[in-house]
Amino acid sequence: MSARLRPGPRLLPAAILVMTGLLGIKTADLALRLPEMRRSNDAGLLPLATPAHAARVTAEPFRAAADSAPQAPAAPSPSTAPTPATPEQRVAEATAAERAVLEELRARRAALDAREQALALRESVLAASEQRLAKRIEELEALQRRLEALDKAAREREEAGWRGLVRIYENMRPRDAARIFNELEMVTLVEVVDRMKERTAAPILAGMDPEKAKALTAELARRRAGGPRADAGG
Repeated sequence: MSARLRPGPRLLPAAILVMTGLLGIKTADLALRLPEMRRSNDAGLLPLATPAHAARVTAEPFRAAADSAPQAPAAPSPSTAPTPATPEQRVAEATAAERAVLEELRARRAALDAREQALALRESVLAASEQRLAKRIEELEALQRRLEALDKAAREREEAGWRGLVRIYENMRPRDAARIFNELEMVTLVEVVDRMKERTAAPILAGMDPEKAKALTAELARRRAGGPRADAGG
């Protein structure tokens, strides 16, 4: 029991030695396989790891998570959002509206002017027609006055002729006048006797043929009553 214990073998140096041997083996194996790996990489069978590739491989899980996460509604694009009109645009729009109103007013004014001209032309035509009609009426009235004057003059001449004939028979003796009256046509006899005075015509009728005097009396009564005159004849 009194004897001193001998220390056991230490494990750390042995492990280091083993790891160094394994590293040397791996290094030798990698050196042997390196040309083959380069040829595979040139053929596109085994891509070499680059920093960009490593970053992309590292970022893939985060990108997938971001794609699967709910996205916020996209803000409206500046190109689609309505832009407020500038003062120049508002002035241009107002000017266009005013121009449209002015064009409409000008068209209405032209229509009114055309209608006014048509009415003025119609009034002038009517005025000319009225003037021609008034002139024609004046001419007809003047012609009527002339005809009436001519008719009056003719009646006066006719009446003057009958009066002269009546005076002739009134100045004759009744017996001589009665003999002539018996031969006169009834139309002429009525015109003469109707204009004679009663006291002058009575002795003449008394000296006439009774049938002739009777017919003359009937005709005078019909005439003074407004009846039709007797036809020419005895």
